[in-house]
Amino acid sequence: MEPVTSPLEAVDTAVVQRATSADALVVAAWADHHAEIFAFLVRTTRDPEVAEDLLQEAFLRLTRESRADRTPDNVRAWLYRVSSNLATSRGRRISTALRGLVRLGAVPSASHPEDAPEAGYIGREGCAVIVGILDDLGPAARAALLLASEGFSGAEIAATIGRSEAATRTLLCRTRLRVRGRLESAEVPR
Repeated sequence: MEPVTSPLEAVDTAVVQRATSADALVVAAWADHHAEIFAFLVRTTRDPEVAEDLLQEAFLRLTRESRADRTPDNVRAWLYRVSSNLATSRGRRISTALRGLVRLGAVPSASHPEDAPEAGYIGREGCAVIVGILDDLGPAARAALLLASEGFSGAEIAATIGRSEAATRTLLCRTRLRVRGRLESAEVPR
């Protein structure tokens, strides 16, 4: 005679099986992609500690999606998209907060960003010009350029930044021309 299982036990077994397969997917994604996503976030935010926080948030969201049976088809591209969105959202929140603080007079206006201590450090490293150029790019252009430098295809970049492939090609072409022009006119430290 077979043991009788209640419907509650069957549900619990299904939940456990789904959770373990979801967790296995997240662990595999971590092993495969965490280093490159972290490097992307460091380049995007220019702060390793912030990049770590955003990386954890991206993988936490992947865990939630996987456990809810909404596993993305292309996990790597999904992680880049979520990471890019998290970095953009964080930048917008900080920008809004700084504008409010400047209006209140609590923080002096940052009319000369090259006076910041970070810029002096980066200048000593010979990267101030490139960082300045990247700072002048919009979030979508910066993300597209960084993703292209990672070797992503136009379709993957388009999906990540939420544009059509044609619009992404145009954005990348204009961004590259703009960066090239700025680099040619700037004195790059050697």
